[in-house]
Amino acid sequence: MECFSALGAGILFALACNLDTVLAAVGQGAGRGLDGRSALTVAAVTTAVTFLSLALGAVGAALLPAGLAGRLGGLALTGLGLWYILDALRGGESSDGEGQGRSWVALSAALAVNNAGVGVAAGVTGLSPLLASGCNFFVTLFCLWLGRRLGRALAGWGRWALPASGWMLVALGLWQLM
Repeated sequence: MECFSALGAGILFALACNLDTVLAAVGQGAGRGLDGRSALTVAAVTTAVTFLSLALGAVGAALLPAGLAGRLGGLALTGLGLWYILDALRGGESSDGEGQGRSWVALSAALAVNNAGVGVAAGVTGLSPLLASGCNFFVTLFCLWLGRRLGRALAGWGRWALPASGWMLVALGLWQLM
């Protein structure tokens, strides 16, 4: 029974960490491709940072000032949201592979920084870094897929999908800054 309790906690942790993943992937789904390599890159980067932050939190949360990682994550998400809005205003939606790659790297970095703060806090509670990180990997892949699907659905609204997800990311980032 303890195993199911730990797994449930890991899954809830991963779901909480990945609301922003869905929102960010909506913007990506509005016009940029999500291939398997990109999804695995995002999931691997966020999972690695999540694992490290959980382990750090388990060792001691005193290493980071209270709220710093959450604020950095909020700034990163706000910046990514503004990037989406500016890209939409420019008439963006680059289709070249290099631009897509940079976009996914930026997404990975923003999501990883965001997970770092949550990971340190959860690590202090004794949540297993290995179990929670494993859950995070699979939930991230699912949330990327879900966000991409939502982005495609919103793409029918044309030019509004990318700025709408940008504004949602800005709101989420600002919310975390408060």
